[in-house]
Amino acid sequence: MADKPHLNLIVTGHIDNGKSTTMGHFLMDLGVVDERTIAAHGAESEKTGKGDTFKYAWVMDNIKDERERGITIDLAFQKFESPKYFFTLIDAPGHRDFIKNMITGASEADAAILVLSAKEGETDTAIAAGGQAREHAFLLKTLGVSQLIVAINKMDAVEYKEDAFKAAEEKGEKLVKSVGYKLENVPFIPVSGWKGDNLVKKTENMPWYSGKTLLEAFDDFTVAEKPVGKPLRVPIQDVYTITGVGTVPVGRVETGTMKAGDKIVVMPAGAPGEIKSIETHHT
Repeated sequence: MADKPHLNLIVTGHIDNGKSTTMGHFLMDLGVVDERTIAAHGAESEKTGKGDTFKYAWVMDNIKDERERGITIDLAFQKFESPKYFFTLIDAPGHRDFIKNMITGASEADAAILVLSAKEGETDTAIAAGGQAREHAFLLKTLGVSQLIVAINKMDAVEYKEDAFKAAEEKGEKLVKSVGYKLENVPFIPVSGWKGDNLVKKTENMPWYSGKTLLEAFDDFTVAEKPVGKPLRVPIQDVYTITGVGTVPVGRVETGTMKAGDKIVVMPAGAPGEIKSIETHHT
């Protein structure tokens, strides 16, 4: 494990554009989640009266309120491995009421996926003033997330037509360009989160597309050089109390280095402390 670099990858986009479904299916195809778990989610989803539509999304949406409302509320984390990297996957809420949670996740991300829909009208809503795809794109750029992939989702709903992809791609290009991304550095990938097209394996349903799958595109990310010579700074995302372990703050080392035994100061209270041990999400 130690041979591969670690990256934090956040999934963003407007509500109901299929972020959680896409990443849940991706994790199943990658073997991180087994088909039995997906089937169990499907059976639970049937009880909502909406069929098995949440069977993939519930891989990421595991809070009771999220399942009852059919939306992502809090940040959800999963881990997976590509040929080149170990990833911590961060699924961000797409509802404007929970933008604070999205900002928390984006502040720790090394790279991002922006999910847009190929269905007519859905991308327009997502990128319009007040649309969460627009707000997420601005926030990602503002928070320094310079590596971005745009997934044009729901290609199965538009019969895998190239024209539908091109229409959504054009709108997405205008959005990401307007917030400061260079188009030559942002791949647009047609996918179906529900059917699994172009997530891990290349699809046969879109012969007009010759680009990479999501998994292949992830390995084009790069690891930024860390300013290890500066003082230690670790923004804290959350704090857990674990029986037998104690208080476990969770965050990302932005500058400096740390090791077990180091004396630290927790701000803004100025409380002194000592690092007993260090864990990473993928271990």
